[in-house]
Amino acid sequence: MRLLRQKIVREPLPPEDIAGGWAIGMFVGCAIPFGLQLVISIPLAMMLRVSKLGATLGTFITNPVTIFFIYPAQTFLVNKLLFKGSLTYSKLAETEWTWVAVRRLGAEAMASFFLGGILLAIIMTPVTYFAVKGIVVRSRARRAKRREGASGVQ
Repeated sequence: MRLLRQKIVREPLPPEDIAGGWAIGMFVGCAIPFGLQLVISIPLAMMLRVSKLGATLGTFITNPVTIFFIYPAQTFLVNKLLFKGSLTYSKLAETEWTWVAVRRLGAEAMASFFLGGILLAIIMTPVTYFAVKGIVVRSRARRAKRREGASGVQ
């Protein structure tokens, strides 16, 4: 975790651009199904001239381990809120989360899945932006203060 923090902070970009890359990665990681995320997040980061590292690593919110928790939860929540649906959490938790398996669940499940991803993205994107920006600003300020203290003592 410390190595990751160092990579984030030492990236030669303004804090806003580093945070912007992570926010893009988080948005794409939540809203776009696993497997298509890097194809979208990296070109977006390049077009917006923000952190490609952040855009890549931010998508890792959904990975081969977490999708078995995140996808059922987002689908179940939206299904209950919007569709007062028939999907049970246990049924969703047993799903493989492949395109074929999700299609078998039906249109209501597909809509719930995508709307749940967008809802999660709307929540997590600003949280990620401000958290990463804060980390970068504070870490760089501490580092500058240490350098100033070291160069002032002779």
